[in-house]
Amino acid sequence: MTNDATEIMEPTLWRKNGWTARVIKNEDDDGWAVEIRKDGIPEPALISPWVMGRDKKNPKPFDGPAFATFVKTASEVLDRSARQRDATLKKRLAIAWEGRWYDVVLELVPEEYEPYAELSAVDDAGQQVAKHRVAANFKFNRDVANEWVRGGFTAPPG
Repeated sequence: MTNDATEIMEPTLWRKNGWTARVIKNEDDDGWAVEIRKDGIPEPALISPWVMGRDKKNPKPFDGPAFATFVKTASEVLDRSARQRDATLKKRLAIAWEGRWYDVVLELVPEEYEPYAELSAVDDAGQQVAKHRVAANFKFNRDVANEWVRGGFTAPPG
């Protein structure tokens, strides 16, 4: 196995700056595809069609501009995926009470055997005023958050 720090720039394989691009046979047709992987991530970040060479049989050789374009696109895919995952794990509401604003957050902790969530509140001065562990299926909406803030941030039942 090649050291990840080693740069490779071959016609069908490029490895540079933690990214690997490999030209592979396209399983859907007779053409070719490029598989882009980021070091440390087991699945490809992106698989995209690749063009045939002049002989209409073999893949076109890979080059620097193509590698840079694919890495940029794969980075954007990973960033969108991370943002989407974070959005599903964290819900946030702003609640006003007695002249102050509170940022109320429910963050799911997806542990394999015993998932749970953390309900927390931060005041408008940036100070955490409460944090409680709750069930992973804790009902979180504006009414629940308002009730929790108005009730003095006591530990929710369950």
